[in-house]
Amino acid sequence: MTARMPAPTVLENDVVRLEPLTLDHVPDLFAAGGDDDEVWRWMPAPTPRTKEDLARIVKGVVANHVAFAVIHRGRTIGQTTYADVPGFDESVEIGWTWYGRAAWRTEVNTNCKILLIDHAFSLGYNRVMFKTDDLNERSKAAVARIGGVHEGTLRRHRRRPDGTWRDSAYFGILEEEWPEHRARLNR
Repeated sequence: MTARMPAPTVLENDVVRLEPLTLDHVPDLFAAGGDDDEVWRWMPAPTPRTKEDLARIVKGVVANHVAFAVIHRGRTIGQTTYADVPGFDESVEIGWTWYGRAAWRTEVNTNCKILLIDHAFSLGYNRVMFKTDDLNERSKAAVARIGGVHEGTLRRHRRRPDGTWRDSAYFGILEEEWPEHRARLNR
């Protein structure tokens, strides 16, 4: 398989719809989680204080990733992406994921990840990767719960918006591991 990103597409189940992210999603995205420091606490961009701030972030995400709007009950409540993983053959990363607080601790994240992981493996990827700020315990627990195996931590990986150094925790799910995790999640 050659290293290429998945084409933008629509993925959906009975809980969520993932559709290509556009600027049309910005008003609902801002209502869901814009100007909320806790939603943006661990993101690599500063908290968007206006819809225009969020539109700039969305433009950057769309330009650099295969980006999806997360639709739940007819409203855009977050975003997620596929990202390239340089140096890892036949791998794709799921990242830049955030949801408004109303979606936290609901079925949304699990269903998004099932759709994205299923799609990645159906395209021939052999590994799905995740990374998060090593201090983000909620995110690390969510990735582990879906089956992500902690594979290591890159120290001083990148600067946070506040200028401090972030250590990034890396997780992975291999294609042959996924069926067991998927079955557990569906139970």
